[in-house]
Amino acid sequence: MKRFNPDAMGEKLLRRLAGGTSRRGILSRLGLALVAAPVFPLLPVSRAEAAKPDRSPEAKTMFARTAQTKDDTKCNYWRYCAIDGALCTCCGGGIHTCPAGAEPSPVSWVGSCINPDDGKAYMIAYRDCCGKPACGQCGCDNTDRETQLYLPQLNNNVIWCFGTSSMEYHCSTAMMIGAA
Repeated sequence: MKRFNPDAMGEKLLRRLAGGTSRRGILSRLGLALVAAPVFPLLPVSRAEAAKPDRSPEAKTMFARTAQTKDDTKCNYWRYCAIDGALCTCCGGGIHTCPAGAEPSPVSWVGSCINPDDGKAYMIAYRDCCGKPACGQCGCDNTDRETQLYLPQLNNNVIWCFGTSSMEYHCSTAMMIGAA
């Protein structure tokens, strides 16, 4: 029983560790680990699957399956995948221009919409036109790939008239930024 003494074994192990290391050595290894840890997320990862998004008919959302490119006064126009509100094309404006007397908000929310003609995804910036009474025509509430309100730049449930002379909402535009 004298051979298997846990206290003696622990003491022997700790003495051996203390004899083979120094405080500076432990501090340098700890410092190296603290400096290297934030770099791990930057290491290369195989993203072969993410390089090609799935644009098959089964993977498309309901909006993407019914989207069209001809009539920009309809809610299923391809650029309106994440729009919420009255369409400026029905209120005297254009797809990306506010009607006379309304001013565009300096902030916007974004969506990634698939053009059914070429099958490519495009980034769309939705901007509210403010300063006139609500248009009330062609009201749409498309929530294709909408995120929760904790990411407000991707959510359409906010009146985006911040920074304008009036917080009064009139209609919404959909400007294409570029390929997604």
